[in-house]
Amino acid sequence: MRQRTATRTGSLLAALTAAIAAMLLGALAMVPSASAATLFGDDFEDGDAAGWSRSGGSWSVVTDGSRAYRQSGTSADARAVAGSGWSGQSVQARVKPIAFNGTGRYAAVLARAQSTSAYYFLGLGDGGVVLGKRAGGGPVTLASATAAVTPGTWYTLRLEAFGTSLRGFVDGVEVVSATDAAYSSGRAGLAGYYASASFDDVLVTDVAGPSQPPVTPTVTPPPPGTCPTSGTPAGFASVNAWGQNGTTGGAGGPTVEVDTASELIAAIGQSGPLNICVRGMIAVPAGMHNVASDKTIVGVGSGSGITGGGLNIGLPADDAITSPPADAVHNVIIRNLVFRGATDDSINVQMFSHHVWVDHNDLCCGYDGLLDIKRGSSYVTVSWNHVHQHTKTMLLGHSDGNAAQDVGRLMVTYHHNWFDRTPQRNPRVRFGEPVHVYNNYYVYNTDTGVACQADAGCLVEGNYFELVEEPVTNSYAGPSGRCVARDNVFVESGQPDCGGSVREARDFYAYTLDDPNTVKAVVTAGAGVGRIGA
Repeated sequence: MRQRTATRTGSLLAALTAAIAAMLLGALAMVPSASAATLFGDDFEDGDAAGWSRSGGSWSVVTDGSRAYRQSGTSADARAVAGSGWSGQSVQARVKPIAFNGTGRYAAVLARAQSTSAYYFLGLGDGGVVLGKRAGGGPVTLASATAAVTPGTWYTLRLEAFGTSLRGFVDGVEVVSATDAAYSSGRAGLAGYYASASFDDVLVTDVAGPSQPPVTPTVTPPPPGTCPTSGTPAGFASVNAWGQNGTTGGAGGPTVEVDTASELIAAIGQSGPLNICVRGMIAVPAGMHNVASDKTIVGVGSGSGITGGGLNIGLPADDAITSPPADAVHNVIIRNLVFRGATDDSINVQMFSHHVWVDHNDLCCGYDGLLDIKRGSSYVTVSWNHVHQHTKTMLLGHSDGNAAQDVGRLMVTYHHNWFDRTPQRNPRVRFGEPVHVYNNYYVYNTDTGVACQADAGCLVEGNYFELVEEPVTNSYAGPSGRCVARDNVFVESGQPDCGGSVREARDFYAYTLDDPNTVKAVVTAGAGVGRIGA
């Protein structure tokens, strides 16, 4: 368990009924004010649920993708609460309902809990979403919204309580609200009301009032039918190394267009250079789909991408291999794609894969990582992506115990990405050096921005941090790393927690920094799909 408190600074979008459709179309996930701080957090990663007070049910830490807190019974009113008596609070968790014992049952997050029988709750049930309260008796509904809730699917619930206002969000969209003055403060919690469920990534922040998110500029996308297969990366993907001169993807090979899952999966696994133009949103089978070397995969226009599964760039994981094999996957470009609803990672790079460029994509709402790079992979550039509505965003190095594969590798550049309300792993780094993080825009990352640990060396420069309590740290969790933070802008944010020396990125490649004061405008205008060349 990695549990956090205030002592350390830190997609249910299924069809809702017509009665609330207008509300959903206009709803935006609201951002707590500049005073937002992490009050409590628990991701259960070490198998420990210490600090939680339980009543009813059968609670245990299990492996459900990652470690999670499971309430496995359906014959009891089960609750678990933690933390202190906070007043304004935003309680967020990933919740996977498993089974409901009849109608009117739910899996929920709790706010302002006075005890295990008095609290506010936001629940997912067999009939939809319910916002309510308990006052010693049965649940009292304050507001509800009809929706299709699928058992076995992860959703992100957030219940905000400030003043007498209660607001409930599912996967970043406000779906219910109410006012009530019964409880002014209390603890946070989880509940399975005659329902079994898994819970993960619990995060509690203070809430002093909502403010509007940054305005996304209007950008004209490329004309329909455009498939921009040309381009050259900056950063580590441009470096000549490991027998590969820069990253060219499918250059020199034919170009094909795909619009079905079978066509896409066949094309990405084909041997030899190939440019693959993805037209429209393609629903692929759950799981990860292997990408072969020398591929450029590009979305057509601004509305093309992948749902339901993810792309794997790399050989099968093998701890016994500790140096780059001759057949490591290499020279892959992924650009201008929308990724939604992956059942594992949206993009995974592993097993010494090298020369990979991930650029101008829109990633959100997956199950595990949006973009994980691990097991000795190197010479990767991650640029101009918009990541949002997700908790475990980007991982670089998967384990504190993987030094044999990772030391001297995991050389990655992150530049001009928009980390948009992504609580953690922006990125979380182990072992890699140098890991170059420059000219990115961070906004309302409630846990951490860049976390550098396990002797990693991170160079963090020219970024714009807004409403980020802990922008850069080398003491996040586990063994400490090293980080150098320079020429960054901090707007209503904390200060870097850095130490040690880091090798300069200029030892490997030349680059030019944008003025950090312009980064917010530059990145929000240029990151994401439909913006190549914007």
